[in-house]
Amino acid sequence: MNLEQLRGFVEVARLGHFTRASEHLHLAQPSLSRQISTLERELGAELFHRARGHISLTAAGEVLMPRAQRMLAEADSIREEMGELRGLRRGRVRLGATPTLCISLVPEAVSAFHETHPGIELHLAEAGSRSLVEQLTVGAVDMALITASDDPPVAGVSLTRMPLLSEELVVVSSAARSPFSSESTITLEQLAELPLIAFDESYDLRATTDAAFRAAGLAPTPVLEGAEMDAVLRFVERGLGVAVVPAMVLLDRPELRSVRLSDPRMTRTIILAHRSDVTPTTAGAAMRRVIVATAAEVARRDPATTSLVD
Repeated sequence: MNLEQLRGFVEVARLGHFTRASEHLHLAQPSLSRQISTLERELGAELFHRARGHISLTAAGEVLMPRAQRMLAEADSIREEMGELRGLRRGRVRLGATPTLCISLVPEAVSAFHETHPGIELHLAEAGSRSLVEQLTVGAVDMALITASDDPPVAGVSLTRMPLLSEELVVVSSAARSPFSSESTITLEQLAELPLIAFDESYDLRATTDAAFRAAGLAPTPVLEGAEMDAVLRFVERGLGVAVVPAMVLLDRPELRSVRLSDPRMTRTIILAHRSDVTPTTAGAAMRRVIVATAAEVARRDPATTSLVD
């Protein structure tokens, strides 16, 4: 078994087609087919169901797929590290982050990193925390900014989770048409009486807010639900309703006004996660340092709603 065979296997599985996979790998199709056949003989199992116009993984292929992805990711990490040790001024960092962090903490961290390391190639994967944890386990991203989760650990994979910030969730409205008048805080009961814009159910924020309402015996009827973060903020700015959002998304948004929840106070923890069994490249370690420094700067600017986690 070699890396070229594994790379060919992963591409065929990803694209579901030998011809497209060979084109993507810049490899003749007969050569790719021989690689896969050799790999199957070495493993003693068929990896693909082969039907006219359709390729799918067998049970053995399903078992091999995540392991092959992890092996290829580790091999890429080794190549990058060796290149940096030889003085190569190029590299790659693959960062994952949740949608809310992609419009607050991430732009500041990425900007600071690029300013000091302009030769490093940056890739950003935007997804929910659960999806990002899955991407970490198969080596699709090098590190991820996620929020605290009670998800069980992934079997066979160890993740290091570094808590960075504790961030308060606040209620936002249009600054021009705010229903809060002079209030600085609001209760959950008062919030339930307002036109609420609710996030898509895939958002951890939606689950947190719904759980708080259920615990208080409240059942608000949203004026709009199912939106993504950017859309929610735009609807709020136009006065359609109010929303519960992380405090950091208010940075550079003068069209919004916020009040704090007094009962109960809701917070979330922002975590920097990476695989424990994969040694970071020099570029990856530098990105981690920049993210930690940026988090500290954010906490310094807004100590009322954001604080560093000890």
